[in-house]
Amino acid sequence: MKGIFDRRYPVTSFFLLVTALVFLLMLVTTGGNFYRADTLFRFGAMYGPAIRLFPEQIWRLFSAIFVHIGWEHFIVNMLSLYYLGRQVEEIFGSKQFFFLYLLSGMMGNLFVFEFSPKSLAAGASTSLYGLFAAIIVLRYATRNPYIQQLGQSYLTLFVVNIIGSVLIPGISLAGHIGGAVGGAFLAIIFPVRGERRMYSASQRLGAVVLFVGLAVLLLSKGMG
Repeated sequence: MKGIFDRRYPVTSFFLLVTALVFLLMLVTTGGNFYRADTLFRFGAMYGPAIRLFPEQIWRLFSAIFVHIGWEHFIVNMLSLYYLGRQVEEIFGSKQFFFLYLLSGMMGNLFVFEFSPKSLAAGASTSLYGLFAAIIVLRYATRNPYIQQLGQSYLTLFVVNIIGSVLIPGISLAGHIGGAVGGAFLAIIFPVRGERRMYSASQRLGAVVLFVGLAVLLLSKGMG
């Protein structure tokens, strides 16, 4: 427990624990049959037809972030969150990292809602791609050599993973791209520790308008 919950990175630790708890509940309540579509749906996976029929289930845009389809999916995403989350939480600070993670995931699931309207989708990768994109965007605006180097490394990983999303069946390309789009906007909206003047107030306002406008557009088109 001490190795997972690190007080230096409380939000990363919180998301790891919540996601692990959801997976454990899926495992215990289904006897290991957590691959089934009805199990994923019951635990909050993204499913556009359900939201269109019952708009109050819009919470699936967020709950799907914490649902995973099997051991491999869960382990890979949790390892990614463990390392990636700590780095991004250090750069943005805990409070802003909390919203960056959730809102990137939401945008990724809105892309699924619009571009894969009949898909049952789940996983933290929508949020993780948002974290990748946020640091990549900062790379081109910061003078901090650490963020610049990290952004270059993330750019390489991002390209490799997007190619994998195209080539490997069953991976939600729409969710990954949508998460990255969300993270790119949020990198401009949320100030970075020690570099609050990286973007001007007008640039931040413009990013807010574009983020909210895109989210509303995707939601309205998806509902239609």
